[in-house]
Amino acid sequence: MNWQELSALLILATASSFTPGPNTTLSTALAANFGLRRAMGFVCAVPVGWSLLLAFCSAGAGALILAAPVLRWGILLAGMAYLLWLAARLANSRQLTQADASRLNVTFGKGVLLQFLNIKAWMLALSIVAAFVAGQADPLQRFLIILPVMIFFAFTSNLAYALVGSLLRHWLAQGQRLLVFNRTMASALALTAAWLLWSAL
Repeated sequence: MNWQELSALLILATASSFTPGPNTTLSTALAANFGLRRAMGFVCAVPVGWSLLLAFCSAGAGALILAAPVLRWGILLAGMAYLLWLAARLANSRQLTQADASRLNVTFGKGVLLQFLNIKAWMLALSIVAAFVAGQADPLQRFLIILPVMIFFAFTSNLAYALVGSLLRHWLAQGQRLLVFNRTMASALALTAAWLLWSAL
């Protein structure tokens, strides 16, 4: 990859990783409610899941799945349903350490699988493959350059949002602040689901 391509990749990675979305919203909410240590499982799950998704798309399977309308809509609707379910669970959490863990039980495995239900992640992976990997003379070498870049951005963006949530944790413990915060995060998840649907139409 030349420096122009690498610069374009870095700009795309920054814009796509640090803008709010389902992953960063969940990282923030988990850290605010349960602390940074609890959120780290999900923070680490995002780059793992996204790496698998990128490899899947680079192998050509992603384009085949999204080319089939039934499968594409299945991924979209399943992802939306999961985001809305999480939003509903999060909206009523009002205490920190006493918060029912089952309300926002996003394990490492679920975090990995969530990437496969995120149509935004699919479109980003396919865009990267189309722009930087597919049809090139050295696709494997390019994939091996792109993969650590995207892992770095997926991890650091979610860690940054989790740190913000963790720093807000004690401030949120006062009065109704946590409930308001959680309902704001729940609304962000619901709006993300609506945006994904709107983008797909």
